[in-house]
Amino acid sequence: LVDLEESGGGSVQSGGSLRLSCVASDFPYSTYVMGWFRQAPGKEREGVAAIDADGATSYADSAKGRFTISRDNAKKIMFLQMNSLKPEDTAMYYCAGDGFYSSDYSKVPYFGDWGQGTQVTVSS
Repeated sequence: LVDLEESGGGSVQSGGSLRLSCVASDFPYSTYVMGWFRQAPGKEREGVAAIDADGATSYADSAKGRFTISRDNAKKIMFLQMNSLKPEDTAMYYCAGDGFYSSDYSKVPYFGDWGQGTQVTVSS
């Protein structure tokens, strides 16, 4: 069982930035594909970004050019830098990891291990 803990969420105005962090423990982090998904009230989970063990990344169209996913395998930590935030980015953001999926952002909501989430609220 993997422990994943997110932090860095908050409330910002449209156009602002946030940096989400995800710290992992108790699993072979360096071999896992990691990613972020989000869920807004009344909506389905939506994959945002993914990164494989070698650093290859993929992004949802809604995140391209604004969000950057990165990871530090030695420290077992992953980041999501979010710039130019929009009200439609408002959601609970979850980090997730899996040892079998590829780094396809659309698969992140189906990853086997995820944290408790961190809330991101963007006001207009």
